[in-house]
Amino acid sequence: MRILGIIPARGGSKAIPRKNLVMLGGKPLLAWTCDAAKKSKLDRIIVSTDNEEIARIAVSYGVDVPFLRPAELSEDSSATIDAVVHALKAINEEFDAVMVLQPTSPFRTTQDIDECLALLEQSAADSVISVVDVGGYHPARMKYLDGGRLVDPPFAELRENQPRQELVPMYIRNGAVYLTRTETLLKGSFKGADCIAYVMPADRSVNIDEPIDMIVAEAILSSI
Repeated sequence: MRILGIIPARGGSKAIPRKNLVMLGGKPLLAWTCDAAKKSKLDRIIVSTDNEEIARIAVSYGVDVPFLRPAELSEDSSATIDAVVHALKAINEEFDAVMVLQPTSPFRTTQDIDECLALLEQSAADSVISVVDVGGYHPARMKYLDGGRLVDPPFAELRENQPRQELVPMYIRNGAVYLTRTETLLKGSFKGADCIAYVMPADRSVNIDEPIDMIVAEAILSSI
């Protein structure tokens, strides 16, 4: 299989200004993903960005930036899948699948990337998506609010404060890896009908979205 790696890194960000270039452990956030991807078995890696500074930094870390993404695909409301399809068409090469590596997942490793590639190659699945155990935020423990009162949903735990070990394990996408066959991607889906889960530990599943996430990431780094 021939796999394209796409690192989507637009310039705009509200919660953390210039988020993709914020410094973490002595290098830009973007660089963590560039470094992990370059050592992987991906056949080609590109950065899709609308920002010239991001483009320059990506190139300085050894990743190709073959175009600048159109502004209409770089808004807060723009869908990532549209930017990915644009990139795939813009480079005009044949790939069996595309792996999307968001720069906001700095602790995803080269091994994570390669293990996802192996899972897809050894299967007939449409995709491989990384997830993490929800831990204490299990949906069975969640509540609705009705006029300030807590209301149990239909899927609530059987009894209040039921031990987590008794609940069916559940997982949430951690944003680190989206690996999708090209034919599925071009139909408008990262997941398709048959998706393999790649389970990652919590310490590699940090997703930088809010300032608190940077604090968590820096704490993880300091503990290594």
